[in-house]
Amino acid sequence: MEIIHFAELRPQPWRNGGGVTRELATHPKAASAQDGVWDWRVSIAEVSKAGDFSTFPGVERVLTVIDGELLVLNVDGKEYPLEKYRPFRFSGEAPSSSTLPTGDIRDLNVMTRDGAFKGYTSIVELSKKRPQPVFGGQLAVLLEGQASVVPGAVEAASDVDTPADSAAGTAAEIAPAEPVALDRYDAVVGSEVGTPEITGRGFIAIISIDPVGPAH
Repeated sequence: MEIIHFAELRPQPWRNGGGVTRELATHPKAASAQDGVWDWRVSIAEVSKAGDFSTFPGVERVLTVIDGELLVLNVDGKEYPLEKYRPFRFSGEAPSSSTLPTGDIRDLNVMTRDGAFKGYTSIVELSKKRPQPVFGGQLAVLLEGQASVVPGAVEAASDVDTPADSAAGTAAEIAPAEPVALDRYDAVVGSEVGTPEITGRGFIAIISIDPVGPAH
C-alpha cells in the first residue's frame, strides 16, 4: 500500500511564476513538472493572487477548488465561476486566467495528454461503516476530515499448499491490518491487489486516470 504524504512534497514554482504547486504523482514517474514530458500529472496548487495560468499545449485539465470558496476562471475569453468541490474540465492550451473574489484558494489539478489518457475527478463523502476502495488507476486524496486506510484482503500466493501452509496463509489473510491515519491532502495510490480501503468522516477526491490510446 502506497501513501503519498503531502507534508513531504516540495513546492515548485509555476512555469509562469504566478504561484506554487505540489506534485502528487506523474506518469512516467521520472517526468519533471518543468519539462512537461509527462503523460499525466496530479498536483495541488496554491492560488493567492489573480493572474494568468500556465499553458499546456496538447493537455486536458480538470481543476477542482478544494480550499476556499470561489475561483473565477477565464478560459479563452469566457468566465466560469468555480465553486468548491465542483470539478471543471478545460483545454490546457487555451489562454486562461483567474480572479479570487473571496480570497486565496487551493485547487486540485488533473492533467492528461490528449490521445493518451483521460482524467476524471469525483468528490466522495466518507463513511465509517462503508469503506471506500481505491482501485488500480486511481488516486484518492483526503480533502477534509479524519480518515484512515487499510489494505484489502490479498489472495493466497499459490494454488497448491501444504496443510500447514494453508493454515498459516489463512491466518495471515484474516488478520486485520493496522489502519494508517491520513493527514489532509495525503494521497493513497490505488491497486487491484490488496485494494486500499478508506474510512472516516469528511471528503476525498477520487481521481481516475484511464488510458485511451495504445497500452501504456
